Order: sequence, then C-alpha cells, then structure tokens
Amino acid sequence: MSTKILHQSRQLKVWRSRTGDNEWEPLTRGLPQQNCYVNVLRDAMAVDSLDACGVYFGTTGGQVYASADAGETRSAIVRDLPAVLSVEVQTLGE
Repeated sequence: MSTKILHQSRQLKVWRSRTGDNEWEPLTRGLPQQNCYVNVLRDAMAVDSLDACGVYFGTTGGQVYASADAGETRSAIVRDLPAVLSVEVQTLGE
C-alpha cells in the first residue's frame, strides 16, 4: 500500500494506492473538508507494522491524525501544537 497526502480546494485528503501503480483513491473520512489551509511535510507521515497498518501524520497547522485501519478512517489525536515537522511510530510487542 502506498499513500500520499494532498490538500486541494481547501480540503485535506489522504490518497491511497493498493497496487503501487497509477490507481489512487481519495480518503477523506475524519479530515477537514472546508477551509483547510495546512500542509503535511515530507517527514510528518509514518505507518506502523501492524495488520491493518496504522497511518499517522501531522500538519503545519499543529494537528496529528491517526488511523488504525489502513487509512479508511482517521481522527485528530492532538491539536494546537506548533507546526508538526516529523512523526515517528513505535509498535510495541504483544
């Protein structure tokens, strides 16, 4: 699975490709869809090694979003930070 994040028309979207090819689908559940003026920097996205993988990213607006279902849905897990420059994840043993 590949992911990319874009904001276009003031909407924040995660784009996913399950084939690694030119087939991308937008994922918007749990993301702002109006008046969104943030960016996601290159080092501000991470995935964990679980099945289904968790996807995490931070924005220049100070929010960190998390998804526990390979990006299908997500929610803001923290807000009001300074611009998020990087995100790292750690998967703990069972």
